[in-house]
Formats: sequence, structure tokens, C-alpha cells
Amino acid sequence: MRRLQSYLLIFISLFVFSSACTVQRSPVTGKKRAYGYSWEEEKQIGADADKQIQQQYGIYDDEGLRNYVDDVAQDVLANSDMRGDDVDEMYRTTEFTFRVLDSPVVNAFALPGGYVYVTRGLLANLRNEAQLAVVLGHEIGHVAARHASQRAFEQQIGQLALIGGAVAGQELLGVPGESILNLGGQAAQLMFLKYSRDDESESDKLGVEYAAKTKYEAAEGADFFTTLKRLSNQSGQSIPTWASTHPDPSQREERIPQLAEGWRQQGYEMNIENMDRFMGQIDDIVYGNNPRQGFTEDGVFYHPDLEFKFPYPEDWQLINTPTAVQVVNPDQNAIMIFQIDGQNNSAQASVQEFLNQEGVNAVNSSSASNHGLSGYEAVATAQTQEGADVRLYLYSVEYDGNIYRFVTYTLADQFDSYDDIFMRTSNGFDELNDSRILNIQPVRLNVFRANRTGSLQSFLPSNLPMDITPEDVAIANQVELDQTIQEGTWIKIPQQ
Repeated sequence: MRRLQSYLLIFISLFVFSSACTVQRSPVTGKKRAYGYSWEEEKQIGADADKQIQQQYGIYDDEGLRNYVDDVAQDVLANSDMRGDDVDEMYRTTEFTFRVLDSPVVNAFALPGGYVYVTRGLLANLRNEAQLAVVLGHEIGHVAARHASQRAFEQQIGQLALIGGAVAGQELLGVPGESILNLGGQAAQLMFLKYSRDDESESDKLGVEYAAKTKYEAAEGADFFTTLKRLSNQSGQSIPTWASTHPDPSQREERIPQLAEGWRQQGYEMNIENMDRFMGQIDDIVYGNNPRQGFTEDGVFYHPDLEFKFPYPEDWQLINTPTAVQVVNPDQNAIMIFQIDGQNNSAQASVQEFLNQEGVNAVNSSSASNHGLSGYEAVATAQTQEGADVRLYLYSVEYDGNIYRFVTYTLADQFDSYDDIFMRTSNGFDELNDSRILNIQPVRLNVFRANRTGSLQSFLPSNLPMDITPEDVAIANQVELDQTIQEGTWIKIPQQ
């Protein structure tokens, strides 16, 4: 797998931006500067990638919450450089799209051309609308300053190299980078460009400015960076996902209030926190991983909504996304990828389609029946772009109107070590009929005002659902476990 990852990195590194540089006026500074793409190209890149982002991660199924986030975002956008009276019309007339992704990871990011995303995981860890406004303002700032296009231009002239962002070992929404390479082309390249510290500092400054001009108490954003620091300490990572290329959260805790005070001294009235409104919107939000979309227990992956299960080695890492389940061994030299095949109407056609790809050579293939389900299997060989030989075991199965396909592979000289595991996992696909699992429900936040005064710990149930810890709940509430909660204070408690 390391060699496979290596060739993916080489692929990314060798990609050369083909567009010529474009000189246009910055909506932030008003001055002309060089960009890797024209504004129209950025808008098209964003639009193309947006479709794939929605498919890859899914949109959170709560229209009221989505509309609420959009309302806040549009208000902040109205006070941004993108809507200034003296900004070029091409910026002022660009429509922005704001989406809530169905991911438990605390994350927010923007694509070029006006596409901004926040996750339900981020919303669950905010305390009020003012914090949301600062985060949205930060992402709008990245778009307005055209940071991705600036980095693209600098890469073209050799000043910066592509870092392969997620491919280099970081993650986007908790999914390893090789899983999002299917974004492809220009969109993937822009997403993998690392913002500089100056870019991030500028977006912090713009986020505070845009929130302050919308009358939000922008200094509230500092407490969210405290949350990021606690999340990073808890996970053992130096910086959590959302801030992986950002300045240290501790520095930002200090800088955000200073920036906000600067706008207050200029006469801007900042008194909107809207905690009541915000808490009302996130009440009942799904918290953590949603088991309805698939979960693991005792070495078995279950999908209650689609009513299937399959085993996998417990010491392998399982990554579940809306479009695929990937299982990787500890040495990262073998992988199993499981997906719904929406293109074919039989298990045999599913396997044959894969075998018909250029560079894939079938060794053998045959019908296979497991647990009373019709299936088809094959062994094949292929080569990576750097010439490494790969051997694959393919298995497709027909179940409940869908075709499911396992693509499992490793380097050819290691295939014998994993062949049995590949077959046990894929051939173990079966109907799910355990009522306990079929009826499982996601954890949701119960948001309410404390009916007494006491420590946060005193409000927690004796057993928290799933794998949620008391510290998780304290971080989500932006308090310490032993901190006193006054009667009437808003509290968020996970319930299942």
C-alpha cells in the first residue's frame, strides 16, 4: 500500500497547471495581481467540485438547519468585500452557495468561486450564532482573497510545490486523501494547495471584519479556537482537521478579541450573539457517527438502512463514507473497497465491467453463491503507474435490488498473505435481520436550559451512548466537566 500511495503522490506532484496566469483586481485590496485562474474559471471549478463534494459526503437532512446557516451566511456575505460598492461587478454578482455536510468531523472549508461548507460536527461544537458568523466569514474570506488561485499561480512559477494535502497524510473530513482523488483535475489540485500562514491570518482578519460589520460579537470566535485546541489535545494531534493548515489555536484565541476590539473602536456596534436562536436550531442535531449510515461492532460492519452486514478483521482500519467503505490493514499494504454498483444489473456484469478496464487482466472468473445470494468473483492483475504489479480479488453480489461490489487488492507478491482475508470479508456479505441493530438510532443533542445550578458532570447520564466520553460533552459545551453551570444556562447533552 505504501508503494501504491507513493505512486499517487507522484501523480499529484507531476500534475502541472496548464492555464496561463490571469491578472485581475482583488476584491479585498482593490489592486491588480496575478492569479492561476480567471474568476470565471474559479467559479466553474467550484461548481464542478461541489457536485462531487455533495456525493462524497452527503448533505445533512435538516432543511430548517440548512436554511438557518444559509441565512446567517448571506448576512455575513452582504457585509464582505464581495458585496462592496466599489468591487468589480463579476464579484458582486457571484452567487455563493453554503452547505451543511453530514459529517461528524469538526470542519469548515471553501472552494473557489463561492462554495462554503460547514459540517454538522462543527455546528454541534459551537456555542452561539456569533461564533458561526466568524467561521463563515473566515471561509468567505478565503474565497474573496482568492487564496487558492494565488497559490496556484505561485506553483506555476515554481515558488510553491503542491503538498497533496490529504494525500500527504492529513485528512479532509476524516477521509484519507487517496479517497478524494476522484475529485480529479483542477478541483483536486486547488483543494490540495496549502494556504500560507499569511493566507490564514488574512482570513481570520476578514472573518472578524465581516462578522463585526454584521453586528456580531466577533470576539466570541476566540472561544471556538479554544475548542479546537481541546479537540487537538484530546486526539493527540497537534492541530485538528479544520485547523490543519492554520496558525496555532492558542495564538488565535488572543488575536481574535484584539481584532474585534479594533472594529469596536472604529464605532461598529457588536452586540449580537443569538445564543437562544442558535441553540434552538441545533437541538436534536445528529451527534457523532450516525449508525443508520453504517457502523462497526465486534469485527462486523452493519448498515441498518440497507439491511446488510459483512465481517472484517478487527485490527484493520475501516473508513465509512456515503459512497464507499474502505478497509485498510495495519501495514497499509492491502485494501478492500466496498461500493454499490449503480451501473450494472447483475453481479457478473459488475465484475466483467471492472475486468474490461484497460490495464486489468483477468486470471479467472466464475459464479459464486454465498448465504443464498447470487454472486460473481474473479482474480485479476494490474500495474501501478510506477510499474508495481498488483493482484486483485473481485466479488459482486446481488441483494435487495442492488449490486454490491468488493474490490480488494495488494501487491502481487503479497497476495497469498491476504487472499483468505479478502474472500472471508467479501463472501461474508449477508442479510441483516437482527432487530436490535435494524432499529438502532443515531445519537442526537438534547439542548435545554439547566433547571438547577451544578457542575456539568452532574447533568450527564451514568452511561453516555456509543463511544462518547464526558470530555466530548464538555468540549461541545465549551466548558470544563467540573465547571459550575448556573440555572437557566444552555446545555447540550447527547442522547440515543
